[in-house]
Amino acid sequence: MSPQSARAAEALGYTNVKVYHEGIPVWNKKNPTILPVKDFKEAWVDKELSHVLLDIRPAKEAQQGFIKGAVSQPAGQLKKALKSFPDKKLNPPIFIYDATDSDAAKKAAKQIIAAGYTNVKLLIGGLNAWTAAGYPMETGGNPATKIVYVPKPKPGEILPADFLKLAAKIPDDVLILDVRNPDETSKGMIKGAKNIPVDAIPDRLAEIPKDKEVVIQCNTGVRAEMGYNLLKDKGYTRIKYLNATIDVDKNGKPKITN
Repeated sequence: MSPQSARAAEALGYTNVKVYHEGIPVWNKKNPTILPVKDFKEAWVDKELSHVLLDIRPAKEAQQGFIKGAVSQPAGQLKKALKSFPDKKLNPPIFIYDATDSDAAKKAAKQIIAAGYTNVKLLIGGLNAWTAAGYPMETGGNPATKIVYVPKPKPGEILPADFLKLAAKIPDDVLILDVRNPDETSKGMIKGAKNIPVDAIPDRLAEIPKDKEVVIQCNTGVRAEMGYNLLKDKGYTRIKYLNATIDVDKNGKPKITN
């Protein structure tokens, strides 16, 4: 958790609180993250966001029923299949499932990460959890065997190239809102940006003008999207967020790293 979240947990009485300073970007260079099937369905499938869904079960099992949109890539054939994966520069969200999220699924995820993909997630409970939740299955046909990934921005996203143009010379009618914690911004912050940690936004709305376009950024896009949704719920309409990994040097110059 973040330092701010750690302090909040300690205030609630927790005494064995740890902070992973490197954060998710560093974690994802070697490890997958995990995701409940409910979150995957609601956040990706229902919203029709671009992603890659891999069914790593044996082909015969996949042919008996699979999640809509899944691509059959049996675990034993992944090494060969990696040659046809999307360009790493696109940073495709890759979701993996087998029957139960077994060791084979974890091994497959790490194999994909080792090939240079850093946005890899395991569906908790695999296909069994999907069917137990009552979600629909595709039957009576074969799943695709070729990955087709076409990036599609989420609602409210600003293209990285457009963000860098704004950051180079922030227009008078634009506010770049940095929602990282102060310990992060001390290492580098875009000149002219305003820092309000995402957890503090509800208490500091008076500092965020509605007559300007507000462009939100953090380190990876996760907290930026949270900030976007918070402001949207509060009636802000001129808001965007950067969904990308970004580094800001001590001179305030940003660099998109994926």
